Amino acid sequence: MTLLDAAALEALVLRLLPVVVFLLAITVTAEVAERAGVFDVAGHRVAHWGRHRAWALWVLFAALAVGCTVVLSIDTTAVLLTPVGLAVARQVGLDARLFAVTTLWVANTGSLLLPVSNLTNLLALHTVGRLGLGHGDFVRLAWAPALACVGATLLLVAALHRRTLAAGYAVDPPPDPHDAVLLRWAGAVCVALGPLFALGAPPWAVSVVSAAVLLAVARRRAPALLADLPVPWLMAGAFVGVSLAVEVLHEVGLTQVVTGLLPAGSGAAALAGVAGAGAVVSNAVNNLPAYLLLEPAVAEAPERLMALLVGVNAGPLVTPWASLATLLWLQRCRGAGVVVPWRWLLPAGAACAALSVGAGALALAATS
Repeated sequence: MTLLDAAALEALVLRLLPVVVFLLAITVTAEVAERAGVFDVAGHRVAHWGRHRAWALWVLFAALAVGCTVVLSIDTTAVLLTPVGLAVARQVGLDARLFAVTTLWVANTGSLLLPVSNLTNLLALHTVGRLGLGHGDFVRLAWAPALACVGATLLLVAALHRRTLAAGYAVDPPPDPHDAVLLRWAGAVCVALGPLFALGAPPWAVSVVSAAVLLAVARRRAPALLADLPVPWLMAGAFVGVSLAVEVLHEVGLTQVVTGLLPAGSGAAALAGVAGAGAVVSNAVNNLPAYLLLEPAVAEAPERLMALLVGVNAGPLVTPWASLATLLWLQRCRGAGVVVPWRWLLPAGAACAALSVGAGALALAATS
């Protein structure tokens, strides 16, 4: 006797398959774009536009991090933009920790606006569809908390690093040489992704086409760049495994337990409670299982669903395992020789989580 019958398994597969395809294809897209020089050139351009003022350079880099997170997802920012920020910081003589912390926090708190910004959003989009709503409804519900979360994050980063931001820098880093044709193709694909995702094109289809185009161009122009191209098969398998395990737990009665623990209703206090619960559980077990565990208790109302996303997206900033992006970020920082001590990062992350989740919940309550 199985815990999930054929109908439940079919429904789970139909829900997870587009998410897995998107994860694999967008990772390939981002990796090829990075090897083509898109992020490198963008980082150097930001340094040039900063005109030797640290605060201007940081604002531009933060905007780049937000855009990368919104369009290419949280994990892309953690994996590909972290080394760009660290390299630019070293070349202009600024504290690399400013750019490291900005990347980590923005990758999480900036992942609310579009369904493609976070895997949790893609899962929520499926539930939003069951409520008779669509992609546009998701964005209309998400824009205010998304802005509030990012705004609270950047204000805190600016306060914590105000001395570094008051400095100047004297050297603009020179751009590295890249294949011009491949670079233009990769840049055009990355620019096109944003409008396509925002207009509601199926994320899995857009990402598959973008990956296919860049692979074809790279194979023709610079095939050596495709050597050892990482594809996150293990991450995809873990995602499916966690989803299956949580579905089994719900089948044996977890839904009733969770529903009884979360506050009812869609008022400001209830939305803040749901967001806070999402943040706490995310830091305890990781944000993806946290979302899957808590979703059935909020699935009847889109406002409550968005409140949960505020918590599980912007809240996992305290423990290193709270989000995959944090683990990926740690790996990149260690590889670059940059250490952000946990005795500083843990309380600072807790403060950022509290501020961003609180601001996001209040913005959601005010606009929903």
